Amino acid sequence: MYNGLLHLHNLMRWVILLLLVVAIIKAFVGMSANRPFTKGDKQVSLFLMISAHITLLIGLYQWLAGRYGLLTTSLPPGTTLMKDSFYRFYWIEHPVGMILAVALITIGRAQTKKNVPDVVKHKKSFWYYLFALIVILVTVPWPFREIVGRPLFPGMH
Repeated sequence: MYNGLLHLHNLMRWVILLLLVVAIIKAFVGMSANRPFTKGDKQVSLFLMISAHITLLIGLYQWLAGRYGLLTTSLPPGTTLMKDSFYRFYWIEHPVGMILAVALITIGRAQTKKNVPDVVKHKKSFWYYLFALIVILVTVPWPFREIVGRPLFPGMH
């Protein structure tokens, strides 16, 4: 079950990144060209938020009960959490970063539901989604990251 959830969590990363890029582009174009906030804009933001929340739930399960989860493993003897870069990343940096990114996505989505001019909806969602994208890119265990790096597609080295 762990491997299946890990692969799903990884797959959802790509869905979120794709939807974030689409949402950012749509918001930028909408803001720049003063376009109306359309049903398509709403759908992209909704699918983005749903994908982010599903991925967060899977990640929280892994954080607690996964292979290196808080409840299933312990720090190596003689080390502290903040001095062990592997556990610090997976127990603190990655979860906190992703929770922040999901919060930014959720707030960005909420901004689109307010009764404000469409250009304001585009502008606010653009900035929230852009910051979420930056946080995600910084806190993903990319393959080039020493110690914490994971393959782009687990199981497909």
